[in-house]
Amino acid sequence: MKPRIVLYNPRSNGSGKRILPMSLLALGAVLEGKYEYALVDGNSERDALEALRRAVRAGANLLAVTVMPGPQLAQAVPHSRALKREFPHITIVWGGYFPTQHAEAILRDPAIDFAVRGHGELVFLNLLDAMSDGVDHRTVEGLAFRENGGIVQNPLAPIPHPEQLPSFPYHRIDIARYIRPTFLGSRTLPHHSSYGCPFFCNFCAVVNMVNGRWLPQSAGRVAEVAAMYAREWGVNAIELYDNNFFTHEARTAEFAERIRPLGLAWWGEARVDTLLKYSDTTWRLMRDAGLKMVFMGAESGSLETLKRMDKGGTMSPDKTLEMARKMKDYGIVPEFSFVLGNPPDPEADVRQTIEFIRRVKQTNPRSEIVMYNYTPVPLAGDLYDAAQAEGFHFPETLDEWINDTWQQFSQRYSDVMPWLNATLRRRVRDFERVLNAYYPTSTDARLTGARRVLLRGASAWRYRARIYDFPLELRALQKLVRYQRPETSGF
Repeated sequence: MKPRIVLYNPRSNGSGKRILPMSLLALGAVLEGKYEYALVDGNSERDALEALRRAVRAGANLLAVTVMPGPQLAQAVPHSRALKREFPHITIVWGGYFPTQHAEAILRDPAIDFAVRGHGELVFLNLLDAMSDGVDHRTVEGLAFRENGGIVQNPLAPIPHPEQLPSFPYHRIDIARYIRPTFLGSRTLPHHSSYGCPFFCNFCAVVNMVNGRWLPQSAGRVAEVAAMYAREWGVNAIELYDNNFFTHEARTAEFAERIRPLGLAWWGEARVDTLLKYSDTTWRLMRDAGLKMVFMGAESGSLETLKRMDKGGTMSPDKTLEMARKMKDYGIVPEFSFVLGNPPDPEADVRQTIEFIRRVKQTNPRSEIVMYNYTPVPLAGDLYDAAQAEGFHFPETLDEWINDTWQQFSQRYSDVMPWLNATLRRRVRDFERVLNAYYPTSTDARLTGARRVLLRGASAWRYRARIYDFPLELRALQKLVRYQRPETSGF
């Protein structure tokens, strides 16, 4: 029987924002004209489970769920179980980051029939073809499944080049519902223009999925998407959600040149050491083409920690400071992320990185700072080995994964790391609260000048004296002015 498919993207945030469901569009692109399918976006549905029920009652016999750890997982588990219980005939397939890393935990749950590992669009299409043609699904690369009481994980499939994949079927959704105001502009949409990253940072889940490969759409194709956004929907800003948009300078420069007449503002992710190699000509071109902010992983104020992360050699704290100065000169906002509390000496790591963040802010006060606790990635080098030595292990069931403790872990705010004690966790959070008050984010348009002055004034004595403990007055004040944290609310 030919599959009739419903593609489901569970709710990924608690902010109520509608975020363009690119995972669904990517799957729909390879199904278009081949299989009957419907889309259910959990970020847009009042009751996603009821929308899924309607799709099954209308004839869908296969549910495909894209799953990230965290909030998506918390909905994917109960919704999959409910549908399997109510409609036992339905086949349920999970794909995405979480199934790639934790296929065994997924397939221990009888509600899920298949897990797609790695880059999933063509793997999923191949599974559908096998089911439709009566071919043995055990031949499908990238597929994991139960067999004879055990779990089989086929080898990962080759990664398709994004330039060869079909364009998204934008006609399948109401794009206007996803246009939103951001720091970048009043009408913002995202795009994802490349797959993977050429680096091997051992705290990053991307490494296990691509093994150092970076495959981009051409600059011309990305610029065509930007032009379509502007032409069809009046978009004036674009977020480029690539793991590393700025990998290749010539591509970046060509993209900037092509979109300069559009008057768009834009944002993307980069490596500090990569951008430092860019010429002044390219920097001026990016600025003139509307680049407003770049997200970069500074990660630590310790060179030794960076080396343990496999970011050493070409990356250093001094280079982060150099980048902060350069972006100040060009009027582009740097957004630096830091991973605090790394083993084997998390207390020293926190102390060094807090002091380094202060140096970054002194160098460029407009720098946005995003702080996370270190959370291990499976089979990812020295840091993971150190975490295991401290007694860390991942959950083995979906019920464990969706409890509050592991939900916090998935968002890098966790109590499960045995090397990161309560005192150290509180120190990081207290410093973060003081820092965010003394340097309020520029991405929150609701923060008026008066509110910024109020926050800075209330926190000045703490920041200058390095007294961060128990900032109860700032907690109350930040609730009063509804302060937005960039790492949880985005732009």
